[in-house]
Amino acid sequence: MAVTAHTGRPCTGAEIRAAFLDFYEQRGHKAMASASLIPDDPTVLLTIAGMLPFKPVFLGQAPAPAPRATSSQKCIRTNDIENVGRTARHHTFFEMLGNFSFGDYFKEQAIQWAWELSTGVFGLSPNNLVVSVFREDDEAEAIWRDGVGVNPKRIIRMDEADNFWASGPTGPCGPCSEIYYDFKPELGDDGIDLEDDSRFIEFYNLVFMQYNRDAEGTLTPLANRNIDTGLGLERMAQILQAVPNNYETDLIYPLIETAAGLAGVDYRGLDAKGQTSLKVIGDHSRAITQLICDGVTASNLGRGYILRRLLRRVVRHGRLLGIDRPFLAEMGEASITLMAAAYPQLLERREVILAELER
Repeated sequence: MAVTAHTGRPCTGAEIRAAFLDFYEQRGHKAMASASLIPDDPTVLLTIAGMLPFKPVFLGQAPAPAPRATSSQKCIRTNDIENVGRTARHHTFFEMLGNFSFGDYFKEQAIQWAWELSTGVFGLSPNNLVVSVFREDDEAEAIWRDGVGVNPKRIIRMDEADNFWASGPTGPCGPCSEIYYDFKPELGDDGIDLEDDSRFIEFYNLVFMQYNRDAEGTLTPLANRNIDTGLGLERMAQILQAVPNNYETDLIYPLIETAAGLAGVDYRGLDAKGQTSLKVIGDHSRAITQLICDGVTASNLGRGYILRRLLRRVVRHGRLLGIDRPFLAEMGEASITLMAAAYPQLLERREVILAELER
């Protein structure tokens, strides 16, 4: 897939990642390397969000690495595994770009910078943007309306299920505000339905992390008011590369082409079922390669079982495409090649990764 360059703004996945980190480094944020997919947190099997490495900081259990930080965090989520390849933007492996404030700036600055990044750096037209706020968050709505100048019709109040974020049933949490890209602004501002994913894609979530939720569900204010944000790299790549789904971005499509070559098929010429199988292989290959790199081996328990399940799904979808020989190592090699510039440890662990895929 050819990535069309847009004059004056980032376009490739690597450019988007670099532009985000540079934007926040210029604003006093310490750039942090991605943490392992194997978290220190015993309550979760895998790193599911950019904030997870900072959870002890938010809870006041560890010192902050700096008052402000920014990172591109590799993440794994398998709760939507059956949707992978079937929708435009569900993945097992993805990268979460984030900016974090540990008791430093709060809502107003976070919102203003998010807007400046979206419109000034990524070049998105305000006419294509819609924001959501928690239904009780008058302050956030006022900042978007009066401070940023967003059309009030394009500020949508949402319930707790959509705009109150937590990493799990317990732990740090808070109301959030999300920025959506509108692919069809010509439909107007009346009756906006952010659940319509053929028109809208949420790409940036600003969490105002100010509470801790205990096992009884009680919310207690944290010692500091914090900012935790997440911008989906694959989603921004879809928007800026003007492709119909995340899979056809330069972050994943080369793996789809590799799998298609192994199967002797053309992605564009396949029906929806065949394209789904190629998307699953492309998505899962990234997850598998990164999991093995971080020390996970296939087993019947915990994260090892997650890896085994992903491996089996790749093999099954390969067979559906007519690949009747071992091909996991070839997909691993292609994944290493694709991601090594951002994650050089993949090259250091190449032999380990390929050995696990060949056994």
